[in-house]
Amino acid sequence: MDLQIKLKALAEKIALLKDKIETEESTKHAFILPFINILGYDTFNPLEVVPEFTADLGLKKGEKVDYAIFQNGEPILIIECKNWNKELTTHNSQLFRYFHVTKTRFSLLTNGIKYQFFTDLEAKNIMDDKPFLEFDITNLKDSTINEIAKFHSSNFDVNKIITNASDLKYTQEIKNLIEKELESPTHEFVRFFAGRAYSGRLTEKVLIEFTDLVSKAFAQIISESVNNRLNAALKKEEAKQLDEVVDHPEINKVETTDEELEAFRIAVAILRRNINIERIVPRDTQSYFGVLLDDNNRKPLCRFHFNGNKKYLGLFDENKLEKKYLIEDLNEIYQYEEELLKSIAIYE
Repeated sequence: MDLQIKLKALAEKIALLKDKIETEESTKHAFILPFINILGYDTFNPLEVVPEFTADLGLKKGEKVDYAIFQNGEPILIIECKNWNKELTTHNSQLFRYFHVTKTRFSLLTNGIKYQFFTDLEAKNIMDDKPFLEFDITNLKDSTINEIAKFHSSNFDVNKIITNASDLKYTQEIKNLIEKELESPTHEFVRFFAGRAYSGRLTEKVLIEFTDLVSKAFAQIISESVNNRLNAALKKEEAKQLDEVVDHPEINKVETTDEELEAFRIAVAILRRNINIERIVPRDTQSYFGVLLDDNNRKPLCRFHFNGNKKYLGLFDENKLEKKYLIEDLNEIYQYEEELLKSIAIYE
């Protein structure tokens, strides 16, 4: 069983059990130790996974961090755990105090759902304030799974992780800043674009007008980028269908409606949270508009039955049986987010 499958199985377990978990100790045993096992470390071997790891700090004796993972007799990762329903904060974290007195270059703060990995990019032997890798195990992207894999016992290489950590950390920082600017553009951000697009004097009134214009411009760029990718996928599918029509004249040409395309965009917006957008492929037919995983007819994620007087959303259960749901408005598709995401698990 590969890493991706194991992590998704743990995520499903967390969704089922978390409301019944009340303590930090239960969180450790139900969520965090299984994660450590998935990384290839033996939680039953006290020489490999050391619970209540102690490192004396000057006059402070007996302070403990929840776990330390050892490899070749040296600690490679120290872990501090919180209850699953607690927010993660590095304030007063034992990780800071332990980091510089151990030989490890990595520390992990987790509540079993959210994970934050730290190193010492800013100052040698001093743990950074911000993580270089952060994720929610119930909402993993493929790119994140690739980063987690680097901490697996069979792959662990300090130098490789450190080399990549800087890119990860600062790329994420930049992405966070861009997201904040897109949600609520700062004065400096608006001034940067207004100064290049507007030849007049940048008065406060002009900057207020440009605040809205900058937000709209970025929203349009993102929307157009998504639409271009979807249209490219649809053209590829249309070309394939055209070949089928040539090879099989009895097949009538299928017409894709704007309504079907909009429904597909909504499905993509939901499904891309768990899988790469490239894996979500449209397939229009005479009787329905299908959404497939990996362009595989045997892996339908959902179907849109819009050819009659009423609109139906077709969803699949674990036995790949389709059930149709009547919808009056396309926005109602969002109400079936959980079912859509579960359809991925049927094939993964």
